Amino acid sequence: MTDLATYALAADVLLLLGGFTYAAWSDYREREVADGLWQFLGVAGFLVGFVPVVPGGTVPTVLWTVIGLFVIQHLFAWDARLGPNGEGYADLIEVVVYAAVIALVAVTAVRVGVGPDAVPVSVIAVLVTVLFARGLFEAGILYGGADAKGLMIAGLLLPFFPNPVIAQPPSIAPITTILPFAFNVLMNSALFSLVVPISIAVRNLRAKEFRGVSGFLGYSIPVSELPREWVWVRDPMTREGREEEKSIETSEDDRRRRVELARDLASRGIQRIWVTPQVPFVVLMTFGTVAALLVGNVAFDVLFRL
Repeated sequence: MTDLATYALAADVLLLLGGFTYAAWSDYREREVADGLWQFLGVAGFLVGFVPVVPGGTVPTVLWTVIGLFVIQHLFAWDARLGPNGEGYADLIEVVVYAAVIALVAVTAVRVGVGPDAVPVSVIAVLVTVLFARGLFEAGILYGGADAKGLMIAGLLLPFFPNPVIAQPPSIAPITTILPFAFNVLMNSALFSLVVPISIAVRNLRAKEFRGVSGFLGYSIPVSELPREWVWVRDPMTREGREEEKSIETSEDDRRRRVELARDLASRGIQRIWVTPQVPFVVLMTFGTVAALLVGNVAFDVLFRL
């Protein structure tokens, strides 16, 4: 690796750690991360990413330009400029863009191959990461837009990170080195998220309110605390309330909804409610990122050390 490429890697790591630390703090406090942060990280990662690919020539440079802009377009609300009836057009445009980018990378890989002077593996890793993140978001597995954007940013800044700080067992290296960095981040985050149901269950056991499976998913609070807690109300909850959850776009919308809901519940004489916490997943992703830099894939690392 050249000196410039080493500096670029260091810059990407610093951007990722600094950006995710700020995002985690914002997500913890407000359950929201400003788009401006992702936009800054996306543009910065895109520009720094030219350093390792430009020496390969025209093909790698053009492909990195395409894939970088492909990621960045997810970070800006360009569909709002299409007018009140632009949602349908935006969906169509995105389908065309996705198909064009996939086709470009695939056809180029078939014609010139994969490598430093052909299709960079970093381009393929970023493309796979974007498709993975978008698929999880559309499936509702990544609930918030910030989660999907964060995963894309992790993939853009560090498409691969094959050599974590702490050496991996030789048996695991062939597996983790072929996984895009963002996959390791997400798998680590999912593993760390197990802390949430366990802590909820402990809380319910202490309060003698454990309810079987639901005892791992939620807990009860006084209605008066609802406006101050980042939670979803589950019992009692109307169908209209569940539909209203889907329309919430900002933390302020959510806070306003909880205030109104608390007022309605109190007027009906309800004193305690069963809730599930709104988990700040970007916080878990930040821990997952640090773990990926230190040890790679925690689950695989533990499994292969047993």
